[in-house]
Amino acid sequence: MSDCLFCKIIAGQIPAAVTYRDEHVLAFKDIQPRAPMHELVTPLRHIATVAEATPADAELLGRMMLVAAKRAGELGYGAGGYRLVMNHGKDAGQTVFHAHLHILAGRPLDWPPG
Repeated sequence: MSDCLFCKIIAGQIPAAVTYRDEHVLAFKDIQPRAPMHELVTPLRHIATVAEATPADAELLGRMMLVAAKRAGELGYGAGGYRLVMNHGKDAGQTVFHAHLHILAGRPLDWPPG
């Protein structure tokens, strides 16, 4: 999608602090971190929201979760805990309409969230 911020990051048109990339997903540091570790994992293929995912996307969504766990573990947050968040829609706080998973760690995270 030509006007999608994350599609531009994936294409290398906008710089990002990339921490992981494979043939299906990209992970990079959030530019407005809400925790000491705050990375985003996003599919390389544009899916605007998780609600637009299809049954054929199940493996891709699962891969996003596995990459998030890998990244948290690599940075030493596996034992202490981390939070994975995927927002859907404006009311949930989604500001970039390219599905993505937040990884938050490195401080106590309140519940319920905001």
